[in-house]
Parts: sequence; C-alpha cells; structure tokens
Amino acid sequence: MPSKRILLVIVSVFALLGLVSACSGGSTEPTSGGEKVVETVIVKETVIVEKAAEEQIPEGATVIDFWHAFGGGRKLLIERMVADYNYTHPGVYVRVENKGSYRDTLNAAILAAQQGNAPHVVQIFEIGSQLALDSGIFMPIEDVVQGPEFQPDDYIPAVANYYKINGKFNSLPWNSSNPILYYNKDIFRKAGLDPEKPPQTFEEMLSACETIVSSGAAKNCISWPLHGWFFEQWMANMGAELANNGNGRDARATEVYLDGDAAKTILNWWKEMYDKGYYAYSGKLEDWDGADAIFVSGQAAMEITSTSDVVNRQNDAAENGFELGTSYLPYPASSERQGVIVGGASIWLTKDHPDNELQAAKDFMIWFTNTENAIRWHKATGYFPVRKSAVDVLEVENWFELNPAYKAAFDQLLETKETKATQGALIGAFPEVRTIIEQAVEKVLAGEATVDEALSAAQKDANKAVQDYNKSVE
Repeated sequence: MPSKRILLVIVSVFALLGLVSACSGGSTEPTSGGEKVVETVIVKETVIVEKAAEEQIPEGATVIDFWHAFGGGRKLLIERMVADYNYTHPGVYVRVENKGSYRDTLNAAILAAQQGNAPHVVQIFEIGSQLALDSGIFMPIEDVVQGPEFQPDDYIPAVANYYKINGKFNSLPWNSSNPILYYNKDIFRKAGLDPEKPPQTFEEMLSACETIVSSGAAKNCISWPLHGWFFEQWMANMGAELANNGNGRDARATEVYLDGDAAKTILNWWKEMYDKGYYAYSGKLEDWDGADAIFVSGQAAMEITSTSDVVNRQNDAAENGFELGTSYLPYPASSERQGVIVGGASIWLTKDHPDNELQAAKDFMIWFTNTENAIRWHKATGYFPVRKSAVDVLEVENWFELNPAYKAAFDQLLETKETKATQGALIGAFPEVRTIIEQAVEKVLAGEATVDEALSAAQKDANKAVQDYNKSVE
C-alpha cells in the first residue's frame, strides 16, 4: 500500500483528502456507503509464507491495470471475476490490485498519473466524484463508450441521478448501496413488539426503544457507526440539500448547510437517543465493525448500516441463532420521506494511454458492469443491482421474494424521489466536510457543546474547507 505520508507531500492539490485520512482516528478506515477496508494487522504467531508466484502474462497481450479498494471476500470475488475476463478475452490481460481505502486508492491513482504510470481503471467512492473531475487524470466514459454497448437508459433512476454529472456519465456505476434498518425479530418478540412492524420514524424509534430497553429485552436499542454518511442520508431523506448551488450540481459548491432546521432536527434526535441509553456506538469515529458487533452480539435490537452488509448480516443471524428483519431508514415524522442517496462507488477511466489500451480498458469496464455481472455482484455482496435489465432477471427468478432481506434495500431506492437533495452533493472538500460533521456529533454526544454551538462551528469550519479547496483548483 502506498504511504499516506508520501502522498500528502506529493499530491499537494489534494492535501485536504489526505488530511481526512489522518483525522479518521481509527485503525479501520471505512471507505464510504458502508464499505470497509480493515488496515489493522494483529500478529499472533510467526508464520513463514512462501512468495506467491508471479503473474504469468500471456506474450503479446495488451495489459491494463484495475485498482480498487476492497478487501476480504469482495477482493477475492473481484479477482475471480477478473480471472474470468482474462480467460474469455485472449489478447487482453487485466492486472487487479487492492490499494487500501477509497481515499488511498484515489490518492495513489493521482500520484501514479503524475509519474506517468496511471492505472487504466480506478474505483472511486461517490463523494470523491468532484475530486476525480478536478484531478484532470480521468476521461468521461461517455466520450468513449457509446451506442448499444453503453445503454445509459438501463441504469435505475436513482443511480443515473447521482452519476450523471453535467449532462453525462463520467464513470460507470458499479457498487451502489444505501443505508437500511436491520433488526432482530427475536428481541422484538421478547419486548412485546410486532416483529413485522419496525419503527419508520424518529418518533416511532424513540417509542420502540423505550419498550425494548425498559423490558430488558436488550441492553441498548440501536447502533450505527458515528459516520457522516448517515447525517447526509437523513438530510436528503428530509429533502434538505447539503450544499449551495443545487447541492453543487448547478455550479461548484461554495458553502454547506450544516446549521439549518434539518440538521438540528437530526442532531437533537441523535442526542436524545444517546442520552436515554437507546443509541450505542463504540466510542470511535467511523467504526463500522464496532456497530456491527453491538448488534450481532444482541446488545442492541437494531442497527442502521449499509445495504452492502445484507449478506454479512444474514450470515451473522444464522450463526447467532436469531431471525433478521430489514426495513427503510427512519425519518422525522415532521417531514415527508424523500428517499436516500446512492452510496458506494463507480469505476473511472484514466486518460493518456495508447489507443489499444484504452480500447481494452473500455471493453473491460463494460463487461465488468454488464447485466450478468451486476446480478453476480448483487447476490454475492448485497450491493443492489444498478441496471434495470439485472432487476428484470432477478424478478423473473423471484429473487427478492425468496430473499426478503434484499427487498427492503432495493424498494427504498426505487421509491426515492428524484430531487437535488437525493441526487447527492458534489463538494470538492467532501471528505473533510464529512469528518467535520462527525466531530460535531461527537462533541454533542459527549456534552462538550450544544447542538446549536456544534453545528454553528461545523458550518464555519466546513465552509473554510470548501473555499480553501476551491482556491486550490480554480
């Protein structure tokens, strides 16, 4: 993995991006939208490992490099998919490599491009979209992929709504997610609650939590990582934009909206849930694994996390002997549910390669995200299928009826209203803004600042970050 410290020195224009990595405060750095890249290594014993055999690249093959941010089982799945491509496409050889977190992957790609050795295909998290555009190392995929091989109308509306920027797709959507509510039906039954009626609103959540905790059915009621992604999602669900200039879609965002009524509603509820002992988290920022552990162990009846964890939560429920339920992200009853923002990532094509390499990279990207592979990826991970044609096949198979845990996640997305709020914000300094929000929430929960004080300070700090970034690229 490339050194973050080196990247911070060399990639000066994107110093803000590196700063967030330094401020994340944990050994597990979430990527975005529920994806996690674990960087901690625990050495239990000394093991001698034989050096893996070097890749055997066929003589004369056009070689392209694909960098991504996944570890664990998803990394293995990607490698299997790439191996399938290489086997069925003689004359082209794709080398695939995990580069750490989303932030590290983007930084590493920029550094490599500056050195004249950019990878051809790069996975970039959704909030890195403006950074990717400003980097100047990528070319809009719609400029090179046209006609029947592209089929932009095949993307489900919420996905197209996010990734269509300035009238075109600059990247190909791939792993997409949104936050949903997971809950333990057995704990609901123990507390005397209907296991088929999870809370839908902030108010219903408070009521259900009072019943669960007071009955002793669980020590806590709910967990989710203290992560800015959830704040962003609740803002959108209320129809509130996160940044000016149409959430940065009409023109470059120059300020953010962190001290308005919507933000205060979210943080006041979050604080009430915490003070009453209903909401529990590990005490660390962006600790996805900590929130998972609280829910899976039965310490909490519910968890809000990414749809990309559907497979993991199903396995956890089976291993721990409880019945799993899923539902929509709760929202305040004072507003009308607007829906959620697409999380996850897309794949981008870098420029300045020989024509044969660009052609091979383009063909690989189309294959990797086609209908068949969208279905394969969805079933194996829980990320929702981004193509309408993939959904059609799944419905013919009765997939969602046979696998109801996947259904809530997908239905929530399909019911999302297309607005500037749910389209998601484009902000150059988005990673730093996200960290500023997290630190504001942390101060409120710790009693170090009131909601109004914390959000006012966050607004000031975030606006400065946005304006400093804009000056660096304009």
